[in-house]
Amino acid sequence: MTAVTHPARHVLLVGAQRCGTTYLGAALDAHPQITLAQPSRPEPKVWCDADLAARGHEWYDATWFAHATDELLLLDKSTSYLEDPDAPGRAATALGAPSVVVVLRDPVQRAVSNWRFSTDHGLETRDLEVALRADLDEEQPWDRATSSVSPFAYLRRGRYADHLPSWTSQFPDATHVVFLEELLADADVLTDLVGALGAAPALTSVPAGRPVNQSSAGSPVLGTELRGTLDTYFAASNAALADMLGRKVPW
Repeated sequence: MTAVTHPARHVLLVGAQRCGTTYLGAALDAHPQITLAQPSRPEPKVWCDADLAARGHEWYDATWFAHATDELLLLDKSTSYLEDPDAPGRAATALGAPSVVVVLRDPVQRAVSNWRFSTDHGLETRDLEVALRADLDEEQPWDRATSSVSPFAYLRRGRYADHLPSWTSQFPDATHVVFLEELLADADVLTDLVGALGAAPALTSVPAGRPVNQSSAGSPVLGTELRGTLDTYFAASNAALADMLGRKVPW
């Protein structure tokens, strides 16, 4: 393979899982100055793998962005990145100073969505409350040969304040955090993000439809007792996240 290096800048959409990353990735990819890594499935996940990361910038561009032409921004959407504390350092070594985008949502809603996703894909057989309570008790075993991150980290994955600092400390001036709730409610959130990344905000339009990768089944309702337990479980993390970002979280 001939190595190709594009003059464009890199953007990493690092997660969180089940927070609308596919929707946001599609919205950014629709911008004429931004292109998404291809193929988009499976996700690149290069910076979660030390051996792949060591292949360097030229290999990364030639492998995932060979289709790029004159776009300004090369976008890698890999939702496992947020949970890997080594991923930021690997990305920095290879790419220098990419921009980083994190999209978050209400962690309780995220947990339910994660359970639905794992259930739809045959990874989860327990009902919702059993699965969530199990994650409250202890980290659940999972097959690392089939998944880069645990399919059962329904609650732990939503403690965003535990995962975000590895990225903000590595890229303190280049990490952009948006909330799914605000992204869906206000088109200016996407426009502002595009401008912050260095593309032309005037060319931005919100794509039709709603977030994708949604389950076709109806959403289960949490019991009142468990909902209260989860609100308590996430309270400290939500407060830490608000302090970290300097603004309230929208849930």
